[in-house]
Amino acid sequence: PVANMTSAYGGIRWESGMNRQFQYEKTQSRIGATLWEKPDLYIENSPLFFLPKVNTPLAIMSNDADGAVPWYQGIELFTGLRRLGKPVWLLNYNNEAHNLVQRQNRKDIQIREQQFFDHYLKGAKAPLWMTNGVPAVDKGRTWGFELTDDKP
Repeated sequence: PVANMTSAYGGIRWESGMNRQFQYEKTQSRIGATLWEKPDLYIENSPLFFLPKVNTPLAIMSNDADGAVPWYQGIELFTGLRRLGKPVWLLNYNNEAHNLVQRQNRKDIQIREQQFFDHYLKGAKAPLWMTNGVPAVDKGRTWGFELTDDKP
């Protein structure tokens, strides 16, 4: 997710090397002006500036090889929500782009999303990955799918 158009504006699209400014000014975001001409529109369209209003638990997928949305945008959203004490989880699949290709990762996110929604919508027990997290150094060795009585 593009959480902060003001920080993403000056970046580049990793796959093509093109700057990102055109997409905010002319194409997908259709702001119609540069960041310096209409900074208020960039802020108004950046969820990061409205995080105190978030009341819904979020699971965010932000992959480090994403050429469409800079991976640091997911990190900005995640760390902002965490700083505010909101329930949020960041799922990062290494070497994956905007959409997951590796079968193992597609299966992994399906399980995590199912557990996330089962917990919040059906009152099911939370899995360990939601209560304790899975450190990046343990990815692929520790899954954290086991259910626990602990609260996230």
